[in-house]
Amino acid sequence: MKILVTGAAGFIGSYVAHALLDDGHEVVGFDNFNDYYSVALKEARHAKLNAREGYIGIRGDLADYPLLTSIFQQHHFGRVCHLAAQAGVRYSIENPFAYDQANLSGHLNVLECCRNFEIPRLVYASSSSVYGGNKKVPFNENDPVDHPVSLYAATKKANELMTHSYTHLYGFQSIGLRFFTVYGPEGRPDMAYWLFSDAMLKGKPIKVFNHGDMKRDFTYIDDIVQGVKAALFVDGLDPYEIFNLGNNQPERLMDMIQILGDAFGVEPQMEMLPMQPGDVPITFADITKAQAKLGYQPTTCLKEGLGRFVEWFQNQERGKI
Repeated sequence: MKILVTGAAGFIGSYVAHALLDDGHEVVGFDNFNDYYSVALKEARHAKLNAREGYIGIRGDLADYPLLTSIFQQHHFGRVCHLAAQAGVRYSIENPFAYDQANLSGHLNVLECCRNFEIPRLVYASSSSVYGGNKKVPFNENDPVDHPVSLYAATKKANELMTHSYTHLYGFQSIGLRFFTVYGPEGRPDMAYWLFSDAMLKGKPIKVFNHGDMKRDFTYIDDIVQGVKAALFVDGLDPYEIFNLGNNQPERLMDMIQILGDAFGVEPQMEMLPMQPGDVPITFADITKAQAKLGYQPTTCLKEGLGRFVEWFQNQERGKI
């Protein structure tokens, strides 16, 4: 079928688009190529997709409703995979209005188009950040998520609520995916594993928040893609669903740093700092529901996944990618 993937020049979006093309689908990719992080990296991802048969890339902003409407009119989508968003917890403290336009107005525009063009199923990106400062772990989809600790988290919770109302009112199926710390080759330069790698190779100290007392449910990109594909196509789902997509294995931040240091062959220099505003000490996904209904089963351990990232990172540092 023909599938719209928003955020197709982004990290998760580009991987999903490639996977859908591999399976024989046609993909229309939509992205605004904003400069939150390296536009060159987004262009490189876009170029790889653009070279593939069955792919159409469109540059535009989700807040541009007439443009989005024209795309839905021109193409008859069997599914919409909405992964575009303004990401970043810390950045949302500095630039709140970027989140209003991308995550609220943009999401509403996607919902309106799904409604008006009778899209049977919408899959969209939520985030583990909606769990806020919840103390009970692992995080379960039925846990309360009414206390976000960042604007980014609040917009993602708002996306879930907006989508629920549209599913209730207009009948199309919607599947929200709460991603947990996704990493891998061609990932996001604002993420800790990339920032740490860059600093290590340059012999600079890395900034370690909460004095290293952090745990994250790091989830490798290939495992995430498996979950997204299942959300797009698997049968037997309810009209409105929310799933955690994580690794079900929180890892100590200090262990992640040591794995990177060993892989690069350097001893990490660390600058210990207090907790950042909007951050949380632990994320831990209960994936029981995703296992049961999506057949989701992550298989990549942190050491293996970071090893693949390090290999890619060293190559791109040398100008090979």
